[in-house]
Amino acid sequence: MSVLFLLFFSALILFVAAGIFLWPARRSRAAKIVNPPRPLINEEFAEELGINIPDTAKQPAYTKPDIYLPHNYGVDRMVLLARDPHWLFAYWEITATKQEEFAGIYGIEAWLSTHPVLRIYDVTGVDFNGNNALKYFDYHMEENIDNWHIEVGEPDRSFCVDLGRMFPDGRFITLLRSNIVTTPRASLSDRLDEEWMWIEGLYQSIGRIKYGASSPMIIEELALRKGALPLEVSSPGNWRA
Repeated sequence: MSVLFLLFFSALILFVAAGIFLWPARRSRAAKIVNPPRPLINEEFAEELGINIPDTAKQPAYTKPDIYLPHNYGVDRMVLLARDPHWLFAYWEITATKQEEFAGIYGIEAWLSTHPVLRIYDVTGVDFNGNNALKYFDYHMEENIDNWHIEVGEPDRSFCVDLGRMFPDGRFITLLRSNIVTTPRASLSDRLDEEWMWIEGLYQSIGRIKYGASSPMIIEELALRKGALPLEVSSPGNWRA
């Protein structure tokens, strides 16, 4: 019994000693499996060459900025234009300051109790001062209008236009006054030459005068041919009898 015990005890000691001796080797082998060694030569892969074309479809297209013209400029003014022999065109702007001036003179309710009127004056041949027009007529309009086509039906006449407010009793108060314009003629001009002046020998002298010569040079050439102009005189205005 003692012999078997000694053999068993000896085998146990050998097993424990072998385990202690072999443990570092197993641990290093496991570490090599978890972290494999790096290769000595690094492999590199090249991509295919190509041209990078930007995607223009995603880029926003260029748009021109909107050109904004203000409806009002904050200036009291009235402009009159001659559209044709029979029509005028006027445009204007009345600021809040002008309305306040009107209300300060004629009362707060004066603006609401009046309505806008265009008064067209015929000032042909007249130094117009507001009261000496040859004749005039009125256009009654609605509120919030800032331009108007005016039929005058009189070619070759001068006109001036007032924009104002008219009271129920007929009083007209001028707010703005336009410039003076003249309508064009609706027929041929009545200015005709009664006599045609003929310069003798004009065409015969043109061939001997250089290009670019002016009318005084032609007259001087003709006068020299007739002996009416001394050679030392260069201006036709100095002729002597």
